[in-house]
Amino acid sequence: MRAALCTSYGENVDEVLSVQDDIVASPRLEIDKPPAGFPDAMLVRVLAVALSPGDVRVMSGKTREFQGPPSFPYTPGGDVCGVVVSVPEEEKNGDGGKKCRFRIGDKIAARFANKPMGMLGEYALVNTDVCDCVPAGISAEGAAALVSSGTVAVLIGDRIQEGDRVLIFGAGGGVGSHLCQMARLQGASYVAGVGKDPQRLMEKPLCCDYAIDYTKADPLAVKEWVEDPFDVIVDLSGGVWPALVKQRSTHQSIVKPASKRGRYLTTSPDTPTFELHSVWAGMKLFLFPALWRAIYTRCGVAGNLPTYSWVMGLPGSSNIVTRTLTLASENKLVPSIDTQGPFPFTTEGVRDAFRLQASRHVKGKVVITVSKE
Repeated sequence: MRAALCTSYGENVDEVLSVQDDIVASPRLEIDKPPAGFPDAMLVRVLAVALSPGDVRVMSGKTREFQGPPSFPYTPGGDVCGVVVSVPEEEKNGDGGKKCRFRIGDKIAARFANKPMGMLGEYALVNTDVCDCVPAGISAEGAAALVSSGTVAVLIGDRIQEGDRVLIFGAGGGVGSHLCQMARLQGASYVAGVGKDPQRLMEKPLCCDYAIDYTKADPLAVKEWVEDPFDVIVDLSGGVWPALVKQRSTHQSIVKPASKRGRYLTTSPDTPTFELHSVWAGMKLFLFPALWRAIYTRCGVAGNLPTYSWVMGLPGSSNIVTRTLTLASENKLVPSIDTQGPFPFTTEGVRDAFRLQASRHVKGKVVITVSKE
């Protein structure tokens, strides 16, 4: 089958990534195991794949001990929209086993499970636990974008309350573009965004009330925001918390303190790009700082700092996928795709898509069209 293949670890896509015909066979549901190692698989014909930072990180080898492929070459891509072509036979599940709820011909969207890999080919095995049928009216590219980043935005949106003033760092990216919409849907009274294209952030469907370019102005020093601080800061870009701590000594802040229900939500460590080669290194990067900050800001001694919460961690079920797709079907959440795409399923198209994702200057989601519906 036709598939994108990564031949070794590396950051130069011209050297390690290409689209090839007939190098790898189509996966067989009853015989082959998904490269990401998840159970409860079904076979789909791939329509579109949305990239994420994890796809670039896996290919680089910076987290190979935890997210590395079982062998080379491997097919990248973890978030997908496709059409079901084969489901497990009922008798193979055994008495009391879990019956597959999908049927051949269903158009589904599935987010990655365990590791983001295996999807960027004509056919792929997807995990039935983290997917759902795509409602009518949503394109394959839109569904892939929604299941990839829209789900995270919905999860974070649950932390936003009616009347909140919300500031989103990284508002123009995949998660941010959908979170701007979710914040408004949750009843936020004021939504501001930080990104490189402030004009886009204030246009439909993102509709921020105000936005600034972080390369031209310091978001932490905006006079209006200091005078009327935010209830919630969402950091999708990484590194905002240390700046807030440093600002604490000035007794001025753009976010309310924990005592006034100020909240800081993040999906990223302080360094958005990182290497991870051991469990201890992972604990130092993710667990220890987040745990200490969460405890410290809830003990009444944090001064003017908000409560700190790490909110990355999608549930291992289809509920969040179903909610996200339903919101889109009701025109309450619009898929956000970078206008440079969708990219074609060619060597140059896939390489261009990975280059854009690696640049960290994506406007929405990077999506690759694999086949027509």
